[in-house]
Amino acid sequence: MSIDLPMSSGKTYRLQPQKIICLGLNYREHIKESVTADSKRFTDEIPAEPILFPKTVNTLIGPGEPIVIPAFLDDLGFRDCRTDYEGELALIIGTGGKHISEAEAYDHILGYTCFNDVSQRNFQKHDTSGWFRGKSLDTFGPVGPTIVTHQDIGDPQNLTMQTRLNGAVVQDANTNLMIFSIRQIVAYISKYFTLTEGDLIVTGTPKGVGPLRQGDLVEVEIENIGILRNPVERS
Repeated sequence: MSIDLPMSSGKTYRLQPQKIICLGLNYREHIKESVTADSKRFTDEIPAEPILFPKTVNTLIGPGEPIVIPAFLDDLGFRDCRTDYEGELALIIGTGGKHISEAEAYDHILGYTCFNDVSQRNFQKHDTSGWFRGKSLDTFGPVGPTIVTHQDIGDPQNLTMQTRLNGAVVQDANTNLMIFSIRQIVAYISKYFTLTEGDLIVTGTPKGVGPLRQGDLVEVEIENIGILRNPVERS
């Protein structure tokens, strides 16, 4: 799976990650809303280390492409069948490596983009194997609209970010609210997994996640990057 995205440098980059590694619960207010939504599985304790999970490459779609909520979900008997948006900052690895230090982390980043970590909550809540199925259905990883290089982004740890659903603001935060910083995230992940060029790291969502429905338009906007827009369909 590959997606061609324009870069702030004027080039076009073919995003073709071997790995998509995501963080869960990396914003304090999102932890609180997770506890409110599901107190059996979540606590308000701040994680001692980053919480990692994968998304598979079949999830990736570009700007303007539809997020498709599978019709078969209606046949599974869920009392409240729910698929959510999650607006997030993503980074693309430029120079791979293992055991990357926090001090060297920025040297390994090609650039940054917007990401929507679409999540099927019923699978995520009930699967004994964890979050894999609920995070990796086809089209559940919109990315774009552009890649802004590390040199052009400004301070990646101080970017305003919004998610809008049908024009209404539903998430409004700043990357300075992350529990684990971008430097810490890259160093931590590279301790366990060799990072390669093109790998995508998704840094977590702030509070305000909510359900998507057929006919919706969801937008993820991050300062200095732009707006990732995707319609929602059911099929």
